[in-house]
Amino acid sequence: MKELRLRVKVVTFFLLLLLAVLVIYAAYSVKTYGTRWFSNGRNVRVVADKERVIPGKVYDVKGRLLRYTDANGERITTGSLFEQSALVHVLGDMQNQVANGVEKFQARYLYGFDSGLGERLYTFVRGEKQVGDNITLTINRDLQSMIVGEFQNAPALAGKNGAAVVMNYKTGAVLALVSIPVFDPHNIPESAFTSPRNPFFNRATQSVLPPGSTFKLVTMASALTADENAGNISYFCDGGLTLDKQVLRDYGNAVHNEITLARALELSCNNVFAKTALALGDAVLKNTAESFGFNDNFLFADLVVENSTYPDAKNTFELATVGIGQSRLLATPMHMCMLVSGIANEGKMMEPLLLLSVEGENGSKRFTMEPTLYRTAIPAGVANTIKDAMLGVVKRGTGTASAVSGMQIAGKTGSAESYLDGKPVTHSWYVGFNADESKPYALCVMVEAGGTGGRASAPLAKKIFEFIKQNE
Repeated sequence: MKELRLRVKVVTFFLLLLLAVLVIYAAYSVKTYGTRWFSNGRNVRVVADKERVIPGKVYDVKGRLLRYTDANGERITTGSLFEQSALVHVLGDMQNQVANGVEKFQARYLYGFDSGLGERLYTFVRGEKQVGDNITLTINRDLQSMIVGEFQNAPALAGKNGAAVVMNYKTGAVLALVSIPVFDPHNIPESAFTSPRNPFFNRATQSVLPPGSTFKLVTMASALTADENAGNISYFCDGGLTLDKQVLRDYGNAVHNEITLARALELSCNNVFAKTALALGDAVLKNTAESFGFNDNFLFADLVVENSTYPDAKNTFELATVGIGQSRLLATPMHMCMLVSGIANEGKMMEPLLLLSVEGENGSKRFTMEPTLYRTAIPAGVANTIKDAMLGVVKRGTGTASAVSGMQIAGKTGSAESYLDGKPVTHSWYVGFNADESKPYALCVMVEAGGTGGRASAPLAKKIFEFIKQNE
């Protein structure tokens, strides 16, 4: 009998333990995936309740109304047609062609699903439709529009696809999230559905491409983390590195001779960073890349971001090319902006945030943004050494086109060789930040088939930094 009671207790204990694990997992799943489940188009409860609710308003960081519901129940985007189009990948469109825009991804707030029972009863008794919550975003409409205008009008950018992300590297607040091309969110032309430029695709968060020489920041971080004296060592560039019967050369077949790692970053020397990757080895470089978020499953509260990839099973030549940001290495503009923000913020990468606050129609606070640490990628000392080298890139290296008088701009250009529609192209990249923490902003610009980073992306970065200097 005693043995039976003991068995019952053991079984009961394990059943309670299993129940506790299920409860904990359920809570974790709701916290981690809740918004994604809720915004899913097949959520029948959301579809049904939308018919009974007047969705809330959306404002930008300056308190300017971006979207509202008119007397006829139609959702209206404010501003000129140009301003409406500039925000389409942030807010979403009326036919839900853009994936994960605010209109869809934040449905729980806009359609009042977080309102209390008392609020619901009050509107029911009065015979009124429930009104959803009002959302204020971290986005600056003027900055968003300025970037889109530059993409459309600057000679090096006109007609190109691309993306730009601007964020506060201390808080993670996203000021601009641009994907090119844009389109009218209310009246989508038939040509958009068959356009080879795919205007519905959010290139800022979904486009994964080789990051080119911007990845040299990771290779440098790996070298400095592995050996604190790596910054003092002289490296030799003879203009060509032969590996696996293939030759890796620098842009313009340049020969840099004896240079430091910092100077190699300024000149964007392929030879030095390829040799550095080989000396580190795949495991060490991969570990540093993963500390920056490569191969991670991005699950952010406000944004859906495609995962970035650090490839496995490399031969010697592939490892060398990964070290300079090529091969099967892939990243989104959003991730590269997070990465450079981490360098600006002494190694701390913040989660990108889009919601500044949420209020009920009665003024009750539903949500207020709180900065969230994504991860600490590298030690502060390593980050500061890289920052100094990036300041050199802008002062006397490949990034001089991004320099702004009166600002401490630290940057890195990238020219990524890839393929587009089966043809070889060079994608233009630039990542950088203002080292003066009174205006703690970082950015990433990517121009598909734009050529070198210094030609296409760096000048746009300059325009963005100038806007920040004058307005933020």
